[in-house]
Amino acid sequence: MPAYLIVHAERRGDDTLIEDDALTVQFDPHWVTLFDNTGTCFAAPREKIHAVIRVDPEEDPELLEPAPQKE
Repeated sequence: MPAYLIVHAERRGDDTLIEDDALTVQFDPHWVTLFDNTGTCFAAPREKIHAVIRVDPEEDPELLEPAPQKE
């Protein structure tokens, strides 16, 4: 599931994590905007945002093992 951590420029520990199955992010010269399948779900002026970080879930090591082979 796509997730983005919005790190605010003032860095007061009030960062925002947004996650949704249909989440996309758009950067333009003045705004950072996140959309889901119903429309805009977050928007902020770029000067108020320090960083937007994509957060991927930890992968389960059991799922990364090769499938058993037929004998």
